[in-house]
Amino acid sequence: MSKCDKLLEKARNSARNLSFPDVCYLAECHGFEYKRTTVSHFIYEHPNLLAEQNRNLNFQNVNGKAMPYQVRQLLAAIEYLQHGK
Repeated sequence: MSKCDKLLEKARNSARNLSFPDVCYLAECHGFEYKRTTVSHFIYEHPNLLAEQNRNLNFQNVNGKAMPYQVRQLLAAIEYLQHGK
C-alpha cells in the first residue's frame, strides 16, 4: 500500500486527525497543483475540474493540523475525480 493510499484511508477514517503536510501531500498525489498562498490559505487547483466543480481548494495550517471541513472537501473532489460522482 502506497503512502498516498494510506493517507487517503486515514483521511476517510478521520478528517480531524490529518496533519497539514499530509493533506497537501494527499492533494498532490491526486493531481492537485499548489498555486499560491494568500495570508494563511494554501491554494491548490486541479486541471481536470471546472470552476463549478470546485476546481480550487484551500487548506489552512492550524497548529500543524488541517481543517476537517477542508479535508472533507478534498475527499469529495477525489471521489469525483475517481468515479465522476
